[in-house]
Amino acid sequence: MKKIVVFFFLVFNACSTQENVKDFVENDTPKQGTINLSVDESFKPVIEEQLKVYHSSFPGANIKVHYKSEVECFKDLMTDSTRMIIVSRGLTEEENKYYKSSLTFEPKYLQVAYDAVAAIVNINNKDSVFTIKDIASILSGEKQYQVILDGNNATSTVKYLQDTILKGKSFGANVVAVNGSAAVIETIKQTKNAIGFVGNSWVSNFYDAQQIENLKQIKLALIECVRCTEPGYFVKASQASLTYGQYPLARHLYFIVKENYLGLGTGFANFLSLERGQLIFKRSCLVPSKMNFNKRQGLIK
Repeated sequence: MKKIVVFFFLVFNACSTQENVKDFVENDTPKQGTINLSVDESFKPVIEEQLKVYHSSFPGANIKVHYKSEVECFKDLMTDSTRMIIVSRGLTEEENKYYKSSLTFEPKYLQVAYDAVAAIVNINNKDSVFTIKDIASILSGEKQYQVILDGNNATSTVKYLQDTILKGKSFGANVVAVNGSAAVIETIKQTKNAIGFVGNSWVSNFYDAQQIENLKQIKLALIECVRCTEPGYFVKASQASLTYGQYPLARHLYFIVKENYLGLGTGFANFLSLERGQLIFKRSCLVPSKMNFNKRQGLIK
């Protein structure tokens, strides 16, 4: 008798599990469902715009966004609760191997925009033109100049500056970490002799009322141009200087989605890659990497 009871329990449990999987798959589509999305905090303004349009277009979609450091985003991707992250790089070969062995498939990742690490100074700071050598000297502490960053060592901005400008060397004692990009901007507003670094979408969107207000108290520093035809030219972070490869502190924006079916993560990833998502990147003063929106002259009859 006990064996029969156990048998019916196992059959019921298997059927219940199959029903749960079926309900999950039917309710988790590119246009509806619930997922957790971890985003590098330096990309927050542009991703907020993307999510606003996506949620208004698909009311059944519930993307729960969490803004944090890039290192924490990658840690989240390793958990079952997070299926998608937005960061400044794709997966390494070792990471691909790990996911393939643990999931039996490789997550999809794609670069969807070009971003920049914008250098900002107080509006009253007369020192706002820097060479790459100047930036390296300031970050290393050789040149005594206060630096404001959005964290200690885990954000994509911090990692970019350390890897690209300092070539892996340590920051100087003059580098101060604050809690996030908004705090970097607020600190620069109040500090005359300092330089801060934030993601470009925090300071370059002239459709954003708060950013327009911020630019009354801060300004974008000019950095030595890397692809200008003549030496001695300096450019600030902008859509134009990114498009023409002139601004030296350029970086990428990637999505990584951990789905092997057409779920909500894949739906949002496709949205970022296609026309509407790419136009939102353009409007936010980043450079879309999947579509070219250059103006074309038409024939006038």
